[in-house]
Amino acid sequence: MPRSLPATLIGVLCFGLMTVALLLSFAALLPVAALKLLVPVPAIRARLSQFGMERIAGELWWGLNRAIYVTLHGPRTDFIVDGTLDRNKSWLVICNHQSWADIPILVDLLGQHMPFPRFFLKRELLWVPIIGFVCWAFDMPFMKRHSRAAIAANPALQQQDLEATRAACEKFRSMPVTVVNFAEGTRSTAAKRAARGSPYRHLLRPKAAGLSFTLNAMGDQFAGIVDVTLYYAPSPSSGVWSFLCGDQRELRARAHVLPLPAGLVCGDYQTDAEFRARFQVWLNALWARKDQELDELAAAADRFDRVPA
Repeated sequence: MPRSLPATLIGVLCFGLMTVALLLSFAALLPVAALKLLVPVPAIRARLSQFGMERIAGELWWGLNRAIYVTLHGPRTDFIVDGTLDRNKSWLVICNHQSWADIPILVDLLGQHMPFPRFFLKRELLWVPIIGFVCWAFDMPFMKRHSRAAIAANPALQQQDLEATRAACEKFRSMPVTVVNFAEGTRSTAAKRAARGSPYRHLLRPKAAGLSFTLNAMGDQFAGIVDVTLYYAPSPSSGVWSFLCGDQRELRARAHVLPLPAGLVCGDYQTDAEFRARFQVWLNALWARKDQELDELAAAADRFDRVPA
């Protein structure tokens, strides 16, 4: 698509075509989801979920969106994978979170390298027409977020996300899957980093409990951890709109394939203080490296922008 088109027009076209792709994929998914609702046998329902993810989400929906991005934005080429990935194995992806655009971008970048990803989603998305139903059909876990004040008043609320993680992990054990964890728990902004006293320049403090529980529940299934860092080009518009308009066609992404952390896959994060401390040290070290990598990607982008035409 010629870049002479106004960015706003590209954004509108991209959103419209992505909506059409979603509706077409939804129509193809509907018979599979209906069977899943009607069949009570867990093994058959798992196979239906896997079929839906591989054939409808993995091939149809991802393929349609990929064609839209390449046509309107051009290919995203600055994606480097440090290690080897396999679509027939399960992976745990840990990624920084800056925008709702992170989700379609990760699907686009990882779709040809790994099983179709499952995201831990806010429960409110369950009630969004079409999207909520599709995510339910694919066994994506919905997490109910609680404020610190609510948890302080009722500590039992803190266990709800862990129980949702437990149930999702049990479903994932029967098939190759990519589980995506945004360890920050919410999108990182300068205001949030300042309000929460984050020690990182680009990141919020990572939340370790859910990540530890996922490793505990599925550690023997994961081939490894894929640490993904996304760096967005500065833009005056929001991350999602900037992505739709094609401003992020030169987005920089790095993926590091890591082994499962020795001694940290199995352990009781909730009650074992020594294990909890070791897990937090490991995750904070990973987060410090990610923060530094974002500095390096920003510096590289700045050097690129300063090169004379």
